[in-house]
Amino acid sequence: MKILRVGPVGEERPAVMDAGGKLYDISHVVPDISPQTLAAGCLERIAGLNFADLPPVVGTPRIGPPVNAPQKFLAIGKNYAAHAAEMGGEAPEHPIVFSKQPSCICGPNDDILLPPDAEKADHEVELGVVMGRAARRVKESKALDFVAGYLLVNDVSERAWQLEHGGQWTKGKSSDTFGPIGPWLLTADELPNPQAVDLQLKLNGEVMQRGNTKDMIFSVAELIAHISRYMTLLPGDIITTGTPPGVGMGRTPPRYLRDGDVLELSATGLGTQRQHVRRLTE
Repeated sequence: MKILRVGPVGEERPAVMDAGGKLYDISHVVPDISPQTLAAGCLERIAGLNFADLPPVVGTPRIGPPVNAPQKFLAIGKNYAAHAAEMGGEAPEHPIVFSKQPSCICGPNDDILLPPDAEKADHEVELGVVMGRAARRVKESKALDFVAGYLLVNDVSERAWQLEHGGQWTKGKSSDTFGPIGPWLLTADELPNPQAVDLQLKLNGEVMQRGNTKDMIFSVAELIAHISRYMTLLPGDIITTGTPPGVGMGRTPPRYLRDGDVLELSATGLGTQRQHVRRLTE
């Protein structure tokens, strides 16, 4: 299933998409797609619906984040060897885990807002994983059983804040709108092998990033097993799994995001994103 949340910011309603791309309102069945409803088994309820009995979504509403208010938005650094190299380092021995604060999450086509003092903003197309059940010290062989589904992520990053302002990476990863996700949550049954997903990002029509999740150093199952050793993963938690090469920082000269840029992202089965970059003046 492809599950979305549509409507104005803060007023999104859950919807489901059929094979032809038509949207149906399911808010009378499930109030939202959230940690609470995922924990209560909302995906099973949605799977039992007959689309013919559902009211269609009228018009072309804004598409919001497909999961509302996750408790954790975790990210993985340097999870593709070629990206690790372009960032000036070797492939890590263990997964590099950091946080993007959930307040950075926005819809897949919402504007990316650059703060006035952000001079090295960058793009990262990634596969995101949404947890469906609480996972504590799970085995790699069982890890995918805990996944609700997958979604497309742009891990927008301000490199100066990330690398030059002290501390860990969170400061450079968590500004408002630095976490576009969606357009939909693709349930896990429709993506049995998350290590076979093509990823692509275009900047102003030019392909900047292209890769496949088969090249990840640590697979989705390995990441879930590793992270759940150190913390409990809860329903609705998002893990964004690292980016293939081609980021702006890795180019000569570096190509950071500018006011007026347009980003287009895509991934196998996970839809597309399109964002305009706007610089704030204050």
